[in-house]
Amino acid sequence: MSKRNKIIYWIATLWLALGMTSTGIVQLFQMKEEIGFILKLGYPAYFISILGAAKLLGVAVILVPGFTLLKEWTYSGYFFMMTGAVVSHIVMHSPAGELLPAVLLLALTVLSWHFRPANKKIVLVNQKQLS
Repeated sequence: MSKRNKIIYWIATLWLALGMTSTGIVQLFQMKEEIGFILKLGYPAYFISILGAAKLLGVAVILVPGFTLLKEWTYSGYFFMMTGAVVSHIVMHSPAGELLPAVLLLALTVLSWHFRPANKKIVLVNQKQLS
């Protein structure tokens, strides 16, 4: 892995972890503003507790060494969670200020996943059998 890719990976991953931690805590504690956002998007209030817990668990998985398969599932979960948030904001005509954090977290998820080191990727053992 090149030094440039390693730097991109760690910057994206740390910002992703910070973003998911901060929004996860806000959602887990069900702050009034967050309940307002989730209700405005058409989701039930209890949904933010599920999102908050998933975000915080995902941060632990992404930052702790090992757990390669679980990391892949976490990245896919983050991708679908943030894609759903972006689409929900667009469909509900949210202002750009409310849409931007979801877009940023989606971009950080993709960057962190794309630039992850080889030891954090799943490797197929018998690749020839797949051809």
